[in-house]
Amino acid sequence: METLTNVVRLRQPEDIDDLLTEVLRAGARRLLAQAVELEADAFLSAMQDLRLPDGRARLVRHGHGPERAIETRIGPVPVARVRIRDRGATGVGAAHPQPGCAAAGPVPARRLDRRLPGGARGSVES
Repeated sequence: METLTNVVRLRQPEDIDDLLTEVLRAGARRLLAQAVELEADAFLSAMQDLRLPDGRARLVRHGHGPERAIETRIGPVPVARVRIRDRGATGVGAAHPQPGCAAAGPVPARRLDRRLPGGARGSVES
């Protein structure tokens, strides 16, 4: 016996129901990949004056990182990011350490001010 219900199953964004959505996702992926490549090229050209003591460029392309999903209106679209290597960096994790990790050193007090719970502002006493 069937029970009547008002619940309607919503379509999930990652479900491709038709060819048009598949074509749109493929186009979005190509467009985002081109944008990432152009942004990396623009960054490297702006930093081309940075040189090592032996004359080589300090910042160079270093392949691609793992794909990451970028959320769009038609669902997540995977795009690989460009890796840029800093040849002048020294030490463990010195290429581009994340703020707050051991390789980056201590977090400055001004950054701690922004991280207080509840959005409160003020100085942090140690």
